[in-house]
Amino acid sequence: MRAIWKGTTIAESDDIVEVEGNAYFPHDALRPEHFKPSDTHTTCPWKGRASYYDVVVGEDVNADAAWYYPSPKAGAEAVTGRVAFWRGVEVRP
Repeated sequence: MRAIWKGTTIAESDDIVEVEGNAYFPHDALRPEHFKPSDTHTTCPWKGRASYYDVVVGEDVNADAAWYYPSPKAGAEAVTGRVAFWRGVEVRP
């Protein structure tokens, strides 16, 4: 699977975990030059506190387009060390 934004592959892996319709990539599948830490945090009732990355391709920034759970709650261990995408990032084979 590949995560693509602005025609650029920003993550790629065969090791995908799907949770609630979202494909979670291993953190080491990310191409680090396309990610900048964000100060944004949200809370999921069953997964816990999410942190975000801005996705960057050239001069274009897609704010908070990737999220992850640094310390998922019990029962959400499947997303540990994984990152998912939204806001126009395409995930496809």
